[in-house]
Amino acid sequence: AGVDEAKEELQEIVEFLRDPQRFQKLGARPPCGVLLVGPPGTGKTMLARAVAGEADVPFFSISASEFVELYVGMGAMRVRELFANARKEAPAIVFIDEIDAVAKGRDSRMRSVGNDEREQTLNQLLTELDGFDSDKNNVVICLAATNRADVLDPALLRPGRFDRRISVERPDRIGREQILGVHMQRKQLPLDDDVSKADLASMTTGFTGADLANLVNEAALLAGRANKASVGRAEFDAAVLRAVAGIEKKRSILTGVEKSVVARHEVGHALVATALRSVLPLTASDVEKLSIIPRSGGALGFTYMPPRTEDRALMFDSEIRGQLAVLMGGRAAEALSCESLSTGAVDDIRRATEIAQAAVAEYGLSSSVGPINVSVLSGALSDDIAAVLSQRARGAASAVEAEVRLLVAGALTVAMDCLSANEQLHR
Repeated sequence: AGVDEAKEELQEIVEFLRDPQRFQKLGARPPCGVLLVGPPGTGKTMLARAVAGEADVPFFSISASEFVELYVGMGAMRVRELFANARKEAPAIVFIDEIDAVAKGRDSRMRSVGNDEREQTLNQLLTELDGFDSDKNNVVICLAATNRADVLDPALLRPGRFDRRISVERPDRIGREQILGVHMQRKQLPLDDDVSKADLASMTTGFTGADLANLVNEAALLAGRANKASVGRAEFDAAVLRAVAGIEKKRSILTGVEKSVVARHEVGHALVATALRSVLPLTASDVEKLSIIPRSGGALGFTYMPPRTEDRALMFDSEIRGQLAVLMGGRAAEALSCESLSTGAVDDIRRATEIAQAAVAEYGLSSSVGPINVSVLSGALSDDIAAVLSQRARGAASAVEAEVRLLVAGALTVAMDCLSANEQLHR
């Protein structure tokens, strides 16, 4: 559930494996390889198993890390054995998980015994894929999964090897609702009347299928600990908070000055978010909960703003600046109402720096740096042009750093202005 587009693309593979003669009469051949690309937990392995199950063919599965051995040549031998076994059972599917473990791009400037073993394994894999095209009677299709398609060797991705690249993305709201329904039905979960799968799907923007499976299980565990006969909305809300912020450390209660500082810090986030939302409706969701109970993730407190109910594909410059201001709201509150600054904003500063750097170096939203991608300038370069471009890349990196500093400093100023305008609420 939740990956309809990927299933539709893979249905062609299922039909070919069920009735290969129908396609071969027309001169068609199946893809030699299909690359499933997506974040961890989106169901790439389950999709591969489902294809084999639907087509009713043998399924040979291995993690690419199992190919890599201490002794040179062992990985290539394992590849030969895997594909030889699959050909004996043809038609069949071979699935290689985390293929980037053996199929990273090759660099002649970085040679070692480990790289030699990995390169031999990759070469053997390429040879086996080339053999599929010449063996029309024994149909074997190779499926592979990765969340790092950008590092794969170009030789692996050319037509005739991995012909298809299928994106397995995080589910949208409808997909999340379907996935929640699947896991609730599988567990035969008794639900209270206040539980709505649609509401839960809206609360879990960005969750993968694995995250949602864990959410349902966590809610069931919470209900069991409370000796309840069914699972209610309260358990699901608590499970979402656990997934987002971690488990409450109820024995680590803050006292004295720390309690006061953390409380002002979290109120700073909430006030800035609320103030900016009235001006920029897309900037943040309504603040739902504040807490100054430490969490297992290391946070001493947190401000919970549930995800927006609709899925968004784009972010605008004003939203990014608003996010930065909300993140800096805690530090701004400390600066305005505490005697000295604390280390409590460490995670906020890290996240703000990451967002600002992406805005400047990837999204091209800085007028001074311009619409460029800095990672391309400083990426893999051939020996003859590396020296020429390295100075340019360093210059671009310096410009990005300066612009990131300006963005974060500007966000802190906006946050302090918001709090100064509502001084009576945070002191």
